[in-house]
Amino acid sequence: MKRVLVLTGGGDCPGLNAVIRAVVKRASQEKDWEVIGSMQGFNGVLNEPQEIKVLDDDAVRGIHFQGGTILESTNKGGPFAWPVKNKDGTWTTVDRSDELIKKLKLLGVDSVINIGGDGSQRISQTLYEKGLNVIGVPKTIDNDVSNTDSTFGFQTAVQVATDAVDKLVTTAASHNRVIILEVMGRDAGWIAMNAAVAGGAEVCLIPEIPYDPKKVNDKIESRFHKGRGFVNIVIAEGAKPKGGTESAVNTGEVGYANKKYSGAAGRLRDELKEAGCEHDVRETVLGHLQRGGVPIAYDRVLAAQFGNKAFEMVLEGKFGHMVSYRHPYITSVPLKAAISKPNLVTQDTALIKTARGIGVSFGD
Repeated sequence: MKRVLVLTGGGDCPGLNAVIRAVVKRASQEKDWEVIGSMQGFNGVLNEPQEIKVLDDDAVRGIHFQGGTILESTNKGGPFAWPVKNKDGTWTTVDRSDELIKKLKLLGVDSVINIGGDGSQRISQTLYEKGLNVIGVPKTIDNDVSNTDSTFGFQTAVQVATDAVDKLVTTAASHNRVIILEVMGRDAGWIAMNAAVAGGAEVCLIPEIPYDPKKVNDKIESRFHKGRGFVNIVIAEGAKPKGGTESAVNTGEVGYANKKYSGAAGRLRDELKEAGCEHDVRETVLGHLQRGGVPIAYDRVLAAQFGNKAFEMVLEGKFGHMVSYRHPYITSVPLKAAISKPNLVTQDTALIKTARGIGVSFGD
């Protein structure tokens, strides 16, 4: 009996369970394959006692529409930076990757399917270079993984953000207010831009285009006449003013390498006041509502295609590659190419041209 190990790493994302289910369903078509899952990324393998879950038809029955992941996830530490507490109470990290590979061999694991974003796929590539048979499945609501047209979970996040814009438009109009909606997007503004266009927002501020608060205020003023009017602004959490930096802090959490992004909407409100905005400005932070909940049909379908393709790549021995969607095909690309650079919004992106064409201001 051959074994493939499946795991989910990084932030949770709508559609993860649909990928897991598809891997299991495809593997069940083969007579000599067993699927097992590692809890909380590679932690399930490295923990003592190990946390390994058998993934059969019973285990994945009905999970395709559930949010989150039945294997849980983590974005702290990892096999190359495992947190260890020193005797003096301080923390350090150690490389347990060689130990991980040995433990996988003892478990009888022939190959690994790692479902995760850019950070997870960097781990995949390094493990592949160390001899592990690994295949990547791209996962991110930010849609910032390159060499794939889209990632599952992104469209669900856009739908949640658009629904929020729709609701805020009506209350902004009723009270003649400026309402700022902060959405996720540390380095990439795809969620913000899609939600702004779909929801009819007047201003969209994204990490790739530093904004000028005065120009944002000019756009606001153009929407008011004798004190009456309204404006809806969508801002990505990683957006920043010209000459400034993003609103982020180091959390100090053990094993958490990323900065915590918070306060972009509140900072913009203060900047607008300094720029002379006298209108009533309110802000709403959507936060993790974009990550949780039921995936929309599009993401369930894409996730199923990714999971099915991932196991077929196992059968083909196409290790060191990541599943990729290149419309209309589900294909694969080398992991090295997938992590070479992030997928960011550029000035020649079709949607940004559309947004500018219909009057959306990017504050530049």
